[in-house]
Amino acid sequence: MNSPTKKIMTGTIVATYFILFTGASAEAEGLTETQYIFNTLSFLIHGFLVMFMAAGFAMLESGLVRSKNTATICLKNIALYSLAGLMFYLVGYNLMYLGVDGGFLGSFQAWVGDNSKALNGKFSAGYAAESDWFFQMVFVATAASIVSGTLAERIRLWPFLAFVVVLTSLIYPIQGSWQWGGGWLSEAGFSDFAGSTLVHSVGGWAALVGALVLGARKGKYQPNGDIHPLPGANLPLATLGTFILWLGWFGFNGGSQLALGSAADAIAIAKIYINTNISAVGGVLAAMALTQLIYKKVDLSMALNGAIAGLVSITAGPDTPTMGQAALIGAVGGVLVVILVPILDKFKIDDVVGAIPAHLGAGIWGTLAVPLTNTEASFLTQLLGVSAIGAFVIMTSTITWLTLKYTIGIRVSEEDEIIGLDQSELGMEAYPEFGRGSQIT
Repeated sequence: MNSPTKKIMTGTIVATYFILFTGASAEAEGLTETQYIFNTLSFLIHGFLVMFMAAGFAMLESGLVRSKNTATICLKNIALYSLAGLMFYLVGYNLMYLGVDGGFLGSFQAWVGDNSKALNGKFSAGYAAESDWFFQMVFVATAASIVSGTLAERIRLWPFLAFVVVLTSLIYPIQGSWQWGGGWLSEAGFSDFAGSTLVHSVGGWAALVGALVLGARKGKYQPNGDIHPLPGANLPLATLGTFILWLGWFGFNGGSQLALGSAADAIAIAKIYINTNISAVGGVLAAMALTQLIYKKVDLSMALNGAIAGLVSITAGPDTPTMGQAALIGAVGGVLVVILVPILDKFKIDDVVGAIPAHLGAGIWGTLAVPLTNTEASFLTQLLGVSAIGAFVIMTSTITWLTLKYTIGIRVSEEDEIIGLDQSELGMEAYPEFGRGSQIT
């Protein structure tokens, strides 16, 4: 996905149809009203799909936390989506896109759409301004969702939401401006089609720093070195959430073509869809095979994260591989999940839902893999982008998390963690029939 000022690929077939059957002439810029409409619809429909990923994240995380924390994780997911929308309107969009001009950030001002040219019959903008804002906004919410799952079950609600404000208004838009806003990384030739690095590794780095500052859940890591599993309450819900994320990813990657005004765009989107799908397939099957080989049993949660890792892996370059290459790229992502989960446990980094391996590990891999199928990309430039964005997010996230920790505090008390965040933070239960409330007659 590139800057909104990206030149839309002209659609000769659609334009010819429009001219022959309506008598209209094409714009001097080569765009017709029909192309404008199709491009706008592409942003909106693909944006709807990405927005539905918010439901997928809520279900996945709700299924992988314990029942006493379910209502809280649901609230965090709907709250972070809402905050992402507000902050991207007030600050984020223009900071990411307005006046970057090869630099490091845009302008600090609220977004205002301008469709005056289109309303006067000039369609050179390519799409309605509001459709572009909506499509870009739902990507911000995805990055924030990654953080909520990792830090579940022990972080306080309001400090977490305070971090989301910083992430969605400053951290994400600034680094996004470097590439998609036409900033310095774009000038250097960095390639990240739909955000393996700009979305997923950003959320992964923020989650990793948060986990290090916050610490592990009580009882997860024993003094003698043993690891005490804290299994989630609802694996069917987690599975359904993964399928919804899989569906939403077609909007995530397909919409990043940024146009549907020509046959060439339609073909490109179709190719992106099948590569996205087969990469997730590769991630699932690789994770299943490796867990069977290592643990002599297949782990469902690893298979679910294998799907997500496959999707993340292909996101940086879904437009160039063959289906076979896409399957292999996704399979490596699935392998990374199985390898990285125990490594995090070895270092006592408590990632409740496995988001760090699936989004950070696979995001880095997918970005570095782009030159394998795209001859215009350079491995060194890809490494530069991954390193620069990683360093920036680590630095800004560390400052933000530590500031929150030593001012208002970020972690619930041990007693509150034991009874669960639903009771301590919200005063309610997601499943009252089976909890403390069921004892009242």
